[in-house]
Amino acid sequence: KASARMSRAMENILGEWLTGGIVSTKYGHSEPLQKTKLIESGHPLPDENSLRSGAEINALARTFDDKTLVFNLISGGGSALLEIPVSFEDDGKIVQLSLEDLRQTTQTLLACGATINEVNCIRKHLSAIKGGQLIRMIQPANSVNLILSDVVGDRLDAIASGLTVGDETTFADGLEIIERYGIRSELPEVVIKALQLGVD
Repeated sequence: KASARMSRAMENILGEWLTGGIVSTKYGHSEPLQKTKLIESGHPLPDENSLRSGAEINALARTFDDKTLVFNLISGGGSALLEIPVSFEDDGKIVQLSLEDLRQTTQTLLACGATINEVNCIRKHLSAIKGGQLIRMIQPANSVNLILSDVVGDRLDAIASGLTVGDETTFADGLEIIERYGIRSELPEVVIKALQLGVD
């Protein structure tokens, strides 16, 4: 949610050295930016612009080479503001999670009393950008990761679902959280399937 302000500071600091970028922030949190494209997205539930942000950052990352230096400006809210739903193979068919699958899952998790770490555990396993996968996406570029914490304990894998930090949780952890809160019947079947296939 602070990424637009962080981006404005980076534009001021880097000046002509900055060639461009994309930032996703919460509606109403935009800043005047010169070289950085700004997309306002949904929070706390992802929306179409959250998917657009993920797609555009993925496309930009494909242009990077080993001489590219990327500044990842990460703050609280990134779990909803930036998303690429995971796809998986089931009986020879590719299944893609939908925006509505992610919205329903997030809403259910927020309503059941799960901690932010538990919510993000499941989010990471339903995403192709969280849990360190952003770093994978921008390779072979180098990166500097500037991260503002909004979580108790300042765990880097919890802030914005750990976009640049490896995930130590498992698919089995995600299913255990669902069982603990008794919310299996409230979640889309495809979400349970994705987590179960990950365990398998």
